[in-house]
Amino acid sequence: MDMNLFIDRVLEAAKAAGIDTAEVYYTAGENFRAGALEGEINQYQVSASQNLSLRGTVNGRMGTSSTQAFDEAAIQQLVEGVKESAALIETDEQDEIYAGDAEYPVIPEVESDVKETTAEAKLALCLAMEKAAKEADPRVWKVQRAMVSSGTSTIRMKNSYGLDLTDEGSYCMAYAAPIAKADGKTATGGYMEAGSKFADLDAARIGEKAVEETVCQLGGTPVPGGEYRIIMRFDAMQSLLQTFAGIFSAENAQQNLSLLKGKEGEKIASDAVTLMDDPLLPGGFGSQRFDGEGAASRTKAVIDQGVLTTLLHSRKTARKQGVQTTGNAHRAGGGIRVAPTNFFFKPGEKDLEALMADVGEGLVITDLAGLHSGANPTSGDFSLLSKGYTIESGKRGHAVEQITVAGNFYEVLKSIVAVGSDLDFSGSSIGSPSVDVGTLKVSG
Repeated sequence: MDMNLFIDRVLEAAKAAGIDTAEVYYTAGENFRAGALEGEINQYQVSASQNLSLRGTVNGRMGTSSTQAFDEAAIQQLVEGVKESAALIETDEQDEIYAGDAEYPVIPEVESDVKETTAEAKLALCLAMEKAAKEADPRVWKVQRAMVSSGTSTIRMKNSYGLDLTDEGSYCMAYAAPIAKADGKTATGGYMEAGSKFADLDAARIGEKAVEETVCQLGGTPVPGGEYRIIMRFDAMQSLLQTFAGIFSAENAQQNLSLLKGKEGEKIASDAVTLMDDPLLPGGFGSQRFDGEGAASRTKAVIDQGVLTTLLHSRKTARKQGVQTTGNAHRAGGGIRVAPTNFFFKPGEKDLEALMADVGEGLVITDLAGLHSGANPTSGDFSLLSKGYTIESGKRGHAVEQITVAGNFYEVLKSIVAVGSDLDFSGSSIGSPSVDVGTLKVSG
């Protein structure tokens, strides 16, 4: 059945069944993933998915149902599912169907060749990337992963009020992870590039940078335990922000899962910190014109020069707090939760080398491990296995590994000295520049 017709039939059936207001949320996507090992393609996966969910109010209660089938029988199952689930709701705290905003933003289009690029071209990129990495340095023992992936997505939302919204997106990504050996030592590393055009992904560049990231870790040693001035390189700081992004959710705050509850308007970070949530970022992995409830997206500074200006809200959490939604409702597993879009520290003016020169003596952390087990997303505490290199007289020193860096994310926000200019998202909707986070405890 034609999808436009199917969506209209679902809304008509919902109305005929006595569902007061109804909303259809449809998603479709195609994904490609391939990997190379020892000059051969060892992984190849192509998939497509479609899902449609129906929300509706019955006697003041919100019910939901979903389907991956698109025929007449599915329409009736959706309607009955909404009525049955609404009857089971006992709480007086209800979601509601949103009539929509008067205007919606337009995100500037970025050029994409994802749909036009053939599978053969993607496989060729994968093989060429592995070959480039193997040939870049004689210390490369093997390339444990050379991977190319891409995807396209479509979102359609339509409801009883006449709201009808569509969003589309695409991405491509390439990643190489070599293993290097020298003098009985082994080092691993990797490098990723992502964007909207396969034409911009250069196999030789990716392979060479992956090797550069790897061989510089050869001979890494621990450092004596103590307190060190620390720069979190962009990728390490991205990992840290991703781990603790949930503390900025109003939903978590209202459930006492964030220490930022009630802190709006207060100073929670240093003056150097401005934390952005920008759903209108051209080409961003989290870019969207509207959120999971149909609210218009807007750019906002969650932290503005150290001051917490807002938590991230859905319409439900906003009603509880007596504020406006920030447009951060996110569909997940048929439900709605609060989540950031393109979430990042606003970059400063100094590159990593300038940050190192200012620090003089300390450490640059390039990788954090154990983020799921070594970090508490509520308290902010973390103790993470790390690697990187020393800063000696403002310059890069020797490689460092097998150290543990410990601290508290809330305190890190307050102690940040400077934010770098090298903003990077590394194939994610959460990004960061390199950040001078002040002093942290290190154990070797």
